Amino acid sequence: MSLDFLISALVTVIGISTPILLAATGELVVEKSGVLNLGVEGMMLIGAIAAFAITQATFNPWVGVASAAAAGAAAALLFGALVLTLGSNQVATGLALAIFGIGLSSLIGQSYEGTLNPPFGSIFPAALARDPYGKLLFGHSPLVYFAFFMVFATGWFLNRTRAGLVLRAVGENDLSAHSIGYSVTGVRYGAIAFGGALAGIAGAYFSMVITPLWAEQMTAGRGWIALALVVFAGWRASRLIFGAYLFGILMTLELYAKASGYHVMPSQFWAAMPYLMAVVVLAVISARERGGSNAPACLGKPFLPTS
Repeated sequence: MSLDFLISALVTVIGISTPILLAATGELVVEKSGVLNLGVEGMMLIGAIAAFAITQATFNPWVGVASAAAAGAAAALLFGALVLTLGSNQVATGLALAIFGIGLSSLIGQSYEGTLNPPFGSIFPAALARDPYGKLLFGHSPLVYFAFFMVFATGWFLNRTRAGLVLRAVGENDLSAHSIGYSVTGVRYGAIAFGGALAGIAGAYFSMVITPLWAEQMTAGRGWIALALVVFAGWRASRLIFGAYLFGILMTLELYAKASGYHVMPSQFWAAMPYLMAVVVLAVISARERGGSNAPACLGKPFLPTS
């Protein structure tokens, strides 16, 4: 195995893992606040079409990314209004959001089929990415570096700041947090909006970096993998990168299996492997919950203040 091939494979893994890492980071904060939002896939698709459409109109990819964040946050706040203000079931509402995002992105995206977006390349000079090592360090989209930054910033926020402590307290015991004067609903609205914004940016990565050509359901189920990744990481930000890159490696194996004509294991097997792994992870964690889990104690439970 040559060095060039290894570095090329690593670059591919990084590119594939980035949107999963972004979406999972946002969902981690949401779940730490005690809310379970299963609509990540829908928010990613809403962000993807928002980024594509706005970039087409402005020819500015940065405006497209900002629009994706705003669209994802708006979709998430719609979910928040239903589950926090109106008291709807979180699981059912999250699934409805996922279906809504798929349908809305398909409807809006009809007029953009077959059109290309301007490239959203690296922020570093092209000369830095000419050799293999330079390509590995400097040859990525700005969103790759943003994903790394957000993971570490989220971990620092949750574990080292007073606001992060309040958010975790709301997720662990919402009634106690409410009794000492914290706004449980306000904290959860903020967490939901943050998670939606990152999911929207994750969707923008698909329509602006991976394939700058619009296609229906282009996220291909990555939102569900992001949900599984949060569980796989044990609700800890420090483990998200490892989990995201593990899923990314499995997805990369599919691409290389197709390209190399490797027939011992069909490419469909490698294509199904990340999703099979997600199901196994969720099943194992669910079984372990009988003996204790790292999940926030109030995850998925409605907030019913006594006063």
